[in-house]
Amino acid sequence: MSRILMVLTSHDELGDTGRKTGFWLEEFAAPYYVFVDAGQDVTIASPKGGQPPIDPTSALPQMQTDSTRRFDADDQAKAALAASVPLADIDVSQFDAVFYPGGHGPLWDLVADAHSHRIIRDSDAVGRPLGLVCHAPGVLHTVLTEAGTPLVAGRQVTGFTNGEEEAAQLTDVVPFLVEDALQQVGADYRKGPDGESFVVTDGTLVTGQNPASSAAAAQELLTLLAR
Repeated sequence: MSRILMVLTSHDELGDTGRKTGFWLEEFAAPYYVFVDAGQDVTIASPKGGQPPIDPTSALPQMQTDSTRRFDADDQAKAALAASVPLADIDVSQFDAVFYPGGHGPLWDLVADAHSHRIIRDSDAVGRPLGLVCHAPGVLHTVLTEAGTPLVAGRQVTGFTNGEEEAAQLTDVVPFLVEDALQQVGADYRKGPDGESFVVTDGTLVTGQNPASSAAAAQELLTLLAR
């Protein structure tokens, strides 16, 4: 059994729109059950600790999947989510892998969170499998290596595309576009068709493009753990 840390956002304001955001439910639920069903020990963390905000759009009936419906009926999982550990209290050396679900929230808080940066930088430095999906790969563009260079410079990555953000009608609301931000720091950004599962693995760094990529990215993380 491996110990997997899942890092969620604590941010719930969608820019200055007056609307709420947070993490995307499918991007948490699908990987969570991939890990749990494989017998892994999962710890949930967030910048503020406690209940991370669920993006209300991701909780709408038309957005539900088998994984989200399973979560909705899983009191144990909901209790674990509500008791997320503050990132400041996390010693990432105690974990075998790290996974970041997306949603728009991370673009505001995890992108600038020093504890999140430490978790990502330390994991990458020691080859600890690190997975991020949808908007979460966007937080990588501000992370520097110990040498002071962008962590993803020259690395193959994916993440929510400009086209997908345009389809969500939030291009002018988000603080940055994931695709553009990754390219601007020298990442080798790859993408598949909008809305379809697409996962990129570069060494022990796994990135998924969108919600549909969540389960596949988690499975790839398990594959790396098994090596």
